[in-house]
Amino acid sequence: MGNLSFKKAKDKIQKLRDEIKYHEKKYYVDNDPQISDSEFDALVKELEAIEKQFPELITPDSPTQRVGEQPVKGFVSMPHSIPMLSLDNCYKEEELLEFEERIKKIIPNESIHYVSELKIDGLGIAIVYRNGKFTQAVTRGDGFRGDDVTVNVKTIKSVPLSISNSREIEVRGEIFLPFSSFKKINQEREKKGEPLFANPRNAAAGSIRLLDPKEVAARGLDVFLYSIFIQGKELKSQWESLNTLKALGFKINPHSQYCLSLKEVISFYEKWQQQRDSVDYDVDGIVVKVDSVAQQKILGSTSKFPRWAISFKFPARQATTKIKDIRIQVGRTGALTPVAVLEPVKLSGITISRSTLHNEDEIKRKDIRIGDYVLIERSGDVIPKVVSVMKERRTGNERRFVFPETCPVCNSPAFKPKGEAISRCINPSCPAKLKESLLHFASRRAMNIEGLGEAVVNQLLEKKLICKIPDIYLLLHEDLANLERMGPKSAQNLLNEIERSKQRDLSRLIYSLGIRYVGERTAQVLAANFKSLDSLAKATFEELTQLQDVGRKVAESIVFFFSQPGNIKLINRLKELGVSTPVKEPLIPKEAPFAGQTFVLTGQLSSLTREEASEIIERNGGMVVSSVSRKTTCVIAGKSPGSKLERAKQLGIPIWNEEEFLRHVKKE
Repeated sequence: MGNLSFKKAKDKIQKLRDEIKYHEKKYYVDNDPQISDSEFDALVKELEAIEKQFPELITPDSPTQRVGEQPVKGFVSMPHSIPMLSLDNCYKEEELLEFEERIKKIIPNESIHYVSELKIDGLGIAIVYRNGKFTQAVTRGDGFRGDDVTVNVKTIKSVPLSISNSREIEVRGEIFLPFSSFKKINQEREKKGEPLFANPRNAAAGSIRLLDPKEVAARGLDVFLYSIFIQGKELKSQWESLNTLKALGFKINPHSQYCLSLKEVISFYEKWQQQRDSVDYDVDGIVVKVDSVAQQKILGSTSKFPRWAISFKFPARQATTKIKDIRIQVGRTGALTPVAVLEPVKLSGITISRSTLHNEDEIKRKDIRIGDYVLIERSGDVIPKVVSVMKERRTGNERRFVFPETCPVCNSPAFKPKGEAISRCINPSCPAKLKESLLHFASRRAMNIEGLGEAVVNQLLEKKLICKIPDIYLLLHEDLANLERMGPKSAQNLLNEIERSKQRDLSRLIYSLGIRYVGERTAQVLAANFKSLDSLAKATFEELTQLQDVGRKVAESIVFFFSQPGNIKLINRLKELGVSTPVKEPLIPKEAPFAGQTFVLTGQLSSLTREEASEIIERNGGMVVSSVSRKTTCVIAGKSPGSKLERAKQLGIPIWNEEEFLRHVKKE
């Protein structure tokens, strides 16, 4: 091999890549291995050796590059070219028949054929190929935007790195964790004393968002693809889409079925309700889709769901066990959630040892006691819940659970807002809340401290270099340089980012504080109206509810936040450390064309994402709010607008379509 010429090396590399690609497909996609693991490993090692000798021949789609990237600092939000809508659910045969009746009302004189697919309990993903090469992977997110997880999806061996089609192609499907991999991960976490994943879906979602691709690769994720969009070519049916995916080398679920009638769909459902445990992944129902794309277009969609597809869920499965203890778990928002510690019991192929009890009111309503025998239920995508208590099995030794008045982690008072069921820890520096609070504070849309991601925050907490949010601004170069994977240069870069964050806009600072119900838009409204954090802290409930986009619930939350001494202390400390708290005037020139005007966006715009449209409005002095009121200046309506459009019509508010909006922008 040492005597290989450049040309021979290039030819040999291509031959090895083709051979490895073939065997990856046979093993990971077709489940039909043609060589032993050791023979496959030998091919990969030979390719690695030649690429090491000729590094200029390494390409991103080489099998050796699946885990070639460095750990990422965070995930960038990306828009979907076509919304990834969720599916409506049904649980009974009658509801499925109603689904078909709704279809026939819209398409009364046509035969309807269906495709039935197993509903995999996983994580939705969209993957783009350009010029035949794997280019980008984005999670479903909210259906309109998701996280760019390209480097992590690249590690999934059932995802081809190249395909034999040069058009731009987007495929969509479900990333999942096989039961075998799930069991192995939880065994390893248990050995390390780490909390166990509740179910394979949680584990898959957590795995795909790990910052180190090597860790993702070790998790054993898999994928099934179910739809494909090819630039310049429209497929005629869902069944054709599945066959096209298969022909291009993508992994599809082998148990999908073409159905001539709803009767065949129901037979498919009944068959898999009985056989769901025969596969190595979590199946919680079937997905029923109208096969014809032409009919799908006629049926269209609501603002949430396509009218041509529905999820027919299997009944939740239940088991009986005993509550050994009830413990309080503190979440990132400070929510105190009671969790039942159970005698381990098998359910849906998984050993269950914990169950959420939701809140104090739920425990009282069901009269749940420590020592009770209970019926638990798991519907596939959630942590099991207690359905009922078997009171006839009580012996008299059962104990009532007394809900704590203080946080079990930091002993701060637990506050239960009026009309709510959940108590919350009010300490902003509570260790149970601190990690998530730090990540939120440093996130891109808050204080935007690039480099202060999960891996760094974990180390800072472990080494006790940060005990509360303001400690970020006390970090020293030597503190950071000694962290794993940092070094002097990275440490200085992070310190520079931290210093720059002191001058962020007031709206970002308000958002970064994590005030309940206060999102980005509300933070912008508050900053524009109160001009400084001190003024906002003194705002009354009445003053707040006068503002656009601030309702009673939001106002109560803001007033409560600033009534807590710990929060005032945190803000004062940030000011002492040089964090700017007033608005930097002028944010927008008074003569800006949209100055003082408020806009509402509804529906899907064709040439702009909502974020891009919002940026244009704000750049021109306007403000984008989420709800329509008499104070709204204009509503901009795209395709499939929701109830906001009707509300605007009722109030007589001007309505622009996308073309009118762009015309006004251009004119201004």
